This record gives sequence, C-alpha cells and structure tokens, in this order.
Amino acid sequence: MLDILLKLRERAPIHFDIVAVNLDQKQPGFPEDVLPGYLSALGVPFHIEEQDTYSIVKRVIPEGKTTCGLCSRLRRGILYRVADELGATKVALGHHRDDMLQTFFLNMFFAARLKSMPPKLVSDDGRHVVIRPMAYVAEKDLSRWAEHRGFPIIPCTLCGSQDNLQRKQVGEMLREWERKHPGRVENMFSAMQNIVPSHLLDRKAFDFEGLQATGEADPNGDTAFDSPSFAAPSRMSIVRA
Repeated sequence: MLDILLKLRERAPIHFDIVAVNLDQKQPGFPEDVLPGYLSALGVPFHIEEQDTYSIVKRVIPEGKTTCGLCSRLRRGILYRVADELGATKVALGHHRDDMLQTFFLNMFFAARLKSMPPKLVSDDGRHVVIRPMAYVAEKDLSRWAEHRGFPIIPCTLCGSQDNLQRKQVGEMLREWERKHPGRVENMFSAMQNIVPSHLLDRKAFDFEGLQATGEADPNGDTAFDSPSFAAPSRMSIVRA
C-alpha cells in the first residue's frame, strides 16, 4: 500500500503527505528493526507505536479461541489515537478485494447480515475518514507485486498462526471456487457494487409495504435472474514488469 501511495502522490492532482505507521504489539520474535530500516532507506516519515496488545489478547482470550475480534478493536483504537496525535486527516488501511469478499461471507454466515468493508467510511468515533486504496485489487496481484518488489514480509504470530480462523476457511472456499469456476470471484465482487434492494428482503432498504401496482410495465419488476455475463476486470490490475 505504501508503494502505491507513493506513486499516486507523484501523479495525483492534489498534494498529500504520507506518514507510515506500524503498531509493534510486542509479539515474541517480532523483528522490530526491519520496518524502521526499510522506511528510513526509502526516506519516508514513519511512526512506530509500541503497545503490548499481545499480552492483553493472550490474557483475555481463552486458548483455542480466535483472537482477531479483540486484537482488531485494540489496534483500531490505537491507530485512531495516533492519527489524532500526528494530525492525519485520512487513515489508509491495506485491505484488498479478497478481504472485502471474505468479510461479506463472514457477516452472512455468522452475523446474518449482508455487510462488508467499504473503500471509504467514517470511523466508529466519527472523527476520522478511513480509506482502503487497494479495495479493488486482487490478493494474487498484490502478492506478485510484493514478490517482484522484494518488500519485507513480517508474518503475524498472533492471528496468522490460528488454524481455526474462520477467515482462513472462507478464503480457502473462495480460492477453491475460483479454481473450479474462473470468473466467479470477479462476479461476486461486482455483485457487491450492484445491489438491487427491491429484489432482496430488507424492509429498511426498500418500501415493500408501500409498494403498489402502477399499471405500467417495469422491465425489472419481475426479473429474478439476469442474463449470465462475466464481470468486467477489476479497476486496478498489477502485472509483473
């Protein structure tokens, strides 16, 4: 994401400054010298926030239970505080297209909601604008670009080591669908951008109670299945140079 933002800054019609922020959660074996060295070599201003959220999560969450819920809330609160301290007007997060789809299915399977992560929103406290510059980029493209550019990869030993993580299972489900049915993931992502409230069941999103016949033909009125078609390519595609 930093690499993309740096390139966008050179071409964007507006001026913006970038401060790279990383949270050192004090995980055992965390290579704390890697990012400062990398960012210093780039000449990018950065801030490393040291907060022992690792011990809090390990103390509060029972062994064998997923830690992501508490960990993400702690990180989010710290990140918003740091944004205030740095005077940042936008908080950029590195979620990509596959994260959006995984979150959509996690909410549907486990929270009974059609909800995902938008590319832009106002934070929980109402004080920050959160953006996701890579929201339309496939994970596989980002992985190829990271390999090509030789970015330092630091794995998370807190959530990354959880074999029972539901997000991992949903991610594998999506990858299996894509292997067996190429284009399905693209279609699902496009579907999230083409919502038809009148053909769902949410009374808050559509006035079913007040619906009345008009006597005029409606080409979309009784059409439950649209003609099969393949989604257009994602807005951003990264290829190996």
